[in-house]
Amino acid sequence: MSPSTPRSADHEPTTGELLSQLSEQTSTLIRSEMRLAQAEMTQKAKRAGIGAGLLGAAGVIALYGVGTLLATIIIALALLVDLWLSALIVTAVLFVVAGVVAVLGRGQVQQAVPVAPEHTVDNVKRDVATVKEARS
Repeated sequence: MSPSTPRSADHEPTTGELLSQLSEQTSTLIRSEMRLAQAEMTQKAKRAGIGAGLLGAAGVIALYGVGTLLATIIIALALLVDLWLSALIVTAVLFVVAGVVAVLGRGQVQQAVPVAPEHTVDNVKRDVATVKEARS
């Protein structure tokens, strides 16, 4: 039966027609899921890029502030001990703080949200479950 041939109300599709529809619908579903995954990844990448740029700018500005603050601390500490010793004390404290921050940062990176497109993965899992259920 061609697509232009009208069907009667009680006509049930043949197995071949059903398989053809299944093939078309599966292809359409896969293409839709791929477009969804691409859109989701593009949106995540855009937000990550903007966030990284802003964090970088904040880091540079904060670095200047920290440098000035460290110089002030060294000069103030030099009123109590020799200048070289005050610089050494400040340097040691900075290394300890850097170590603690590195350990905390490593923990946060390990807990980061997966980069995979979560919504698309969930949709595909539901689709597979639906197909399996329909086959049963």
